[in-house]
Amino acid sequence: MATEHKISATGREAAGKGASRRLRRAASIPAIVYGGSAAPQSVQLDHEKTWLASQNEWFYSSILDMELDGKVQKVLLRDIQRHPYKQIIMHLDFQRVDENQALRAKVPLHFLNQDKSPAGKTADIVVTHELNEVEVSCLPKDLPEFIEIDLADLAIGAIVHLSDLKLPKGVELPELKLGKEHDVAVVIAKHGRVETEEAAAPEAAEVPAAKVSKKEEK
Repeated sequence: MATEHKISATGREAAGKGASRRLRRAASIPAIVYGGSAAPQSVQLDHEKTWLASQNEWFYSSILDMELDGKVQKVLLRDIQRHPYKQIIMHLDFQRVDENQALRAKVPLHFLNQDKSPAGKTADIVVTHELNEVEVSCLPKDLPEFIEIDLADLAIGAIVHLSDLKLPKGVELPELKLGKEHDVAVVIAKHGRVETEEAAAPEAAEVPAAKVSKKEEK
């Protein structure tokens, strides 16, 4: 069972760009809550509290208990708009969650014990994380805050695919249902020296060509 995370919001009637600007000047964030059997509702959140919450990974991948005008409803963050260069959240979109209906959400990956693995201990081996998050499908109660990948046994030259992930009970990867070609690499352990040699090869090939051109000029 995932940890419960609470946020607070209040309803708002005024809409439009002007109303949103006024909210931001008052240190609030305009937002909308939609989905389920209820109509979309415009709301506002305190910017400072929400900004602090947004620094946590769970804010983006967990079911949130939103206290809205005295009532609590479960929501999932679906979109966040930020200011181009200021530390300001401009707008938020939340989707209501039906506890009896499966949902799709992106969940971060946590990589464990990479330094202890055979690949991680080898100097000329580069371990790359091809994905940092995956999309899962599950009931809201089964939604994990993250998925752990234990790399303690990662061998030199090994590749960890989506199908190798150990998923919590009730959680699926929709991507795997689309065919074998969608079973993409998540982690790759490869020789870093190979890339260096390949990158240097074209430059080495240019030297003889330059010498030939000089001989022709004579």
